[in-house]
Amino acid sequence: MAATRKRTRRGIEDVSDRKAKVIKTSGEKRHIAALILARGGSKGIPLKNIKMLAGVPLIGWVLRAAVDSKQFDSVWVSTDHDDIEKVAKAWGAQVHRRSPEVSKDSSSSLDTIQEFARLNPEVDVICHIQATSPCLHPFHLKEALEMITKQGFTSVFSVVRRHHFRWQEVKKGGSVATQPLNLDPSNRPRRQDWDGELCENGSFYFSTRALIEEGVLQGGKWAYYEMLPEYSVDIDVDIDWPVAEQRVLRFGYFGLDKPEVVRLLLCNVSGCLTDGRVLISVSGEEMVSVNTRDTMGIRMLQREGVEVILISSGEDPVTKALADNLSQRTGCEVRQLGKDIQGEVTAMMDDRDLDWKEVAYMGNDAPDVDCLILAGLSAVPRDAPVVAINAAKYSCHNAAGLGAVREFSEHILLLKKKAKSQMEQDRIHRKYISILNSRMCSKVGIGIRNNIMTFYRISR
Repeated sequence: MAATRKRTRRGIEDVSDRKAKVIKTSGEKRHIAALILARGGSKGIPLKNIKMLAGVPLIGWVLRAAVDSKQFDSVWVSTDHDDIEKVAKAWGAQVHRRSPEVSKDSSSSLDTIQEFARLNPEVDVICHIQATSPCLHPFHLKEALEMITKQGFTSVFSVVRRHHFRWQEVKKGGSVATQPLNLDPSNRPRRQDWDGELCENGSFYFSTRALIEEGVLQGGKWAYYEMLPEYSVDIDVDIDWPVAEQRVLRFGYFGLDKPEVVRLLLCNVSGCLTDGRVLISVSGEEMVSVNTRDTMGIRMLQREGVEVILISSGEDPVTKALADNLSQRTGCEVRQLGKDIQGEVTAMMDDRDLDWKEVAYMGNDAPDVDCLILAGLSAVPRDAPVVAINAAKYSCHNAAGLGAVREFSEHILLLKKKAKSQMEQDRIHRKYISILNSRMCSKVGIGIRNNIMTFYRISR
């Protein structure tokens, strides 16, 4: 038995933050867990699950969506690798340390999920989320889970609509003619006249404990949840990576906070704007190297109304002469901070009546960790230590002093542009809903109403 859901890019718009409740027959609330499988022994791309995609570890994209959906009583990553475990915990997940028996190349996903279920008897419903689906959004998970909580399905899996004509495979050297599998070649349909076929995209699988214990992920009263093609991204080999990166920058989920509210960037001088080296002349004068790409990135932000402050710590101070030169070249205030970096940053925010979500922070080491975690947007250069990378929301492709600041500046502006575009889409959506609900629309007939709906889907 299958249920059909019509998709739009934003999904159903009445998304609330209330955690979904699944009630047992006894009236007790059931435990719903999200589980992401992330084995360390990927053959196609080594440690693929924590490789950076658009500045975020691949697994971070789905963990962010799962946590922000507010639908799960617990969010887990199942892994056999120490580095993946560290990243998972940094992104708010608990860790199921899988046994060697289910960590082999021959082990199936179901084997690992069954082990997880045995070790966590309190879990009643498991959502297996693929780590390689970086365009997953919270509303996908919420709407799919409601098919279990409100419609009574026991398993729900994600699909995408494809318009591919399929033909029977003929083995090499075979003399048998191929045959069409899903079309009549003498009456080939136009794409717009064909609904296409629904294919699993592997983004997620909701299953009850009873099904998993029976040895299946899909069964009982099952249903599919249709996702739009732009959200259906899967990564298996290196060639997929640049394509996925462009797709996720356009259609990925960047968090609950809207990026357009960033009004202040705090950027470390040493290890971010510069490469961390200080050159000392024979006369004792200190010199640093600043990349013109980075200063241009700062000016790009300033033109968009973002204040930029360059900071240095007491452990790595900048001389007054150097600070004056940097200020003159960049047009930024250069401020010396003490040991309590978070406290002094908070004071700067209070002076400007700002919240953390309105602040972007670029740091490069352990003293910056607290601010990297709290800031609405945060970044580190490519060569930052692991402790800083795990705390940041964006990890640059470029190294310190070699374009990292420019890259982060462009990332901030890209998110701002994305947010403005989303606001325009929301405006069109509200107008569309108003038209469909108006008395005039109810009187002009189904034909005009359908034309309005077609226009809306194109505009989205």
